[in-house]
Amino acid sequence: MWKYKILIFFVFLSFIGVSQEGGEPLEGDQISATVINAQTNVPMESVHVVNLNQVLGTITNENGEFSITAAVNDTLYFSFLGFKSQKIRVTNDMFKFKDTKIALTELAYALEEVIVRPYQLTGYLDIDVKNLPINNAYQYSISGLSVSYEAGNKNPSAVTKVLGAILNPADLLRNLFGKKPNQMRKLRKMKEDDEIRNLLASKFDRETLREFLQLEKVDIEDILNSCNYSKSFIRTANDLQILDAISSCYEEFKVLNRTK
Repeated sequence: MWKYKILIFFVFLSFIGVSQEGGEPLEGDQISATVINAQTNVPMESVHVVNLNQVLGTITNENGEFSITAAVNDTLYFSFLGFKSQKIRVTNDMFKFKDTKIALTELAYALEEVIVRPYQLTGYLDIDVKNLPINNAYQYSISGLSVSYEAGNKNPSAVTKVLGAILNPADLLRNLFGKKPNQMRKLRKMKEDDEIRNLLASKFDRETLREFLQLEKVDIEDILNSCNYSKSFIRTANDLQILDAISSCYEEFKVLNRTK
């Protein structure tokens, strides 16, 4: 009788092994692949790879290889300067086969005319200082708050705009932040991932932020305008600075909105 019990036991173990082998990968499983140049098939080093669903980032090694935590149906976002960014949906086959290759295509730029000396600098410091453009974005600080607010040009309504954004944020921001509450919750995780921060610090096109937050570029600008960031800041800041600005504004919005 005990021989039959042992046989049943081993059959049961084999069934478990087969089930686990054929089951879907778990959320904490690692996926590995290689990124190559679509034109030359040469492996690409230092490509940024981001899991948009789990808010994780990594970069490829000298052989174009990377590993990242993922689950089936997660979206991986690939970004490299001079190449078209690409999104790939994770499948079961990508876990089973370790020779998956992701090809990135080079961008073709049509260079426009470049003005080397737009300000007609003379080389004399006293004269050139007067000709340089002046940033007219003023910041206002309010007693009791640890942060300051930009309010654009110095005019009588600037302080009123700042106070309005702080004292009545729901009217200004509820529609914007309320559209994508799940995406906004990613802000803190994005700030905590070093690879994502490094990627955003090198970009100025808002493309990666748009993919993460599922917002259009105009929505990002509306948020920053409603939070009283200057046009100069919105135009010149890199994506990491924009992330920090949106995150700061969102955290203040949540705190003040709970008190209403």
